Amino acid sequence: MPPPTTGQAQRARAPHLGPERRRPLVLDAARAIAVADGIGAVTIGSVAAAMGVTRPVVYACFADRVELVDALLDRESGELLEAILAALHGSANPDDPEQAFVDGFRALLNAAAGAPETWRLVFSGEPDPAIAERFRDAKALVQARATEWIRPAMERWWQTSDLERKLPVLIDLFLSSCESAVRSLLDSSNDWGPDDLGTFMGKALHRAFKDA
Repeated sequence: MPPPTTGQAQRARAPHLGPERRRPLVLDAARAIAVADGIGAVTIGSVAAAMGVTRPVVYACFADRVELVDALLDRESGELLEAILAALHGSANPDDPEQAFVDGFRALLNAAAGAPETWRLVFSGEPDPAIAERFRDAKALVQARATEWIRPAMERWWQTSDLERKLPVLIDLFLSSCESAVRSLLDSSNDWGPDDLGTFMGKALHRAFKDA
C-alpha cells in the first residue's frame, strides 16, 4: 500500500490533537479573520476553512459560533487588560516621575509589539458592537486603576493644585495617549520601535502632567 500523502497524513492526525489543545489554535484563526474582515466574518465554517480542517473539528472545541466569538473576545480583552495593568504597575518609580512615565509607556508598547493581532482586533475597521462593549468594560477598569495610580503620584511629585477638577481631563489625556501610541506602533508606515516611542511618549506626558 502506498504511503499517505502529506495532506492525508495531516488530516489523519488532526483529530488526535484533542479539543483542549486545539482551542487556542481555533481562537488564533478566528482572531485573524476578525482582524482582516470583522467579527461578523467569524463563523464555524470560515474558521474551519482557515485552519484546513472540517467543521466537526471546530465544533469539537466550541458548540456554536456564539460560544466561539465569546471565547475569542474573553481571551483578547483579558490579554489587553493584563498588559495595560502590568504597564501601570511597571511605572511605579517614586523617585523619578519622568522615568515612571517612560517605563510605563515602554511596557505598554512592548506588550503591543509582542501581541499585535490582539491590539489590531480592537483598532481594526469600524467598531463592532460586540467588540466595543467588551473593551468598554475593560477601559472602565483601566480608567479606575489609572486614577488610583496618577492621583497620589501627582500629589507626591508636584502638589498639583485643584487636582480633583483637573484629574478627569488628565486621565482622558493619558488613556487617549496610550491608544494613540499603540496605533502609531502598529502603523506600518511609521518606523517607531516600542522603546523609542515609549521614551518619546513618556517624556511628553510627563511634561504635560507636570505643567498641569
